[in-house]
Amino acid sequence: MCGPRRSPRRSPLRRLPTSSVRGLPFALLLFAAFRPGEPCAGPRPGAVSSDPLILCRACGHELASGADVRFVPSELALSTRNDTLLGGRRVTVQLLENPQGYRFEALTFRRADVTPHWPAEGHFSWFRGFSWSVATCPRCHVHLGWAFQPSDWPETISKDEFEASERTFVALIAPRLLPEDFASSLLIIPKSFRS
Repeated sequence: MCGPRRSPRRSPLRRLPTSSVRGLPFALLLFAAFRPGEPCAGPRPGAVSSDPLILCRACGHELASGADVRFVPSELALSTRNDTLLGGRRVTVQLLENPQGYRFEALTFRRADVTPHWPAEGHFSWFRGFSWSVATCPRCHVHLGWAFQPSDWPETISKDEFEASERTFVALIAPRLLPEDFASSLLIIPKSFRS
């Protein structure tokens, strides 16, 4: 042996049972998430609207609010259905098909923070009397849907003109959208906390 033998040192702290240790990360997470003395839910001070925000599913960019949903019926819709997508609000979802046979479930909005790519195309529009242009997310540039403007307008207009008009709207692809209230309910647990 290489020296005097030492007796094992006892820790002054009492050892926790293994079952308590497993739940400790979850308890710490809850403590960090909810600070004492603050409300857990309810409107935030200074909140403007209780309507849920609609986010880009790819990057989380805020696109519109639930108040911006405006049903514009299409004669070419293969089907329409009512759904509760936006914080319990009922919205109409239309199934649309393009000439190549691709089908899209779409919601129509009065306005949304998307980037229309002009010039507008008048051929094969799902909405009679309207020309369309592809609309993408301004942050991640993923295709989110289409911007519609009256067919008698010039093919290229400014974004300000588009947003100011009551005659324009956007149709956004439902599976590419994410309601904020759903997104905020997601919780990612680090691998180190999993048993």
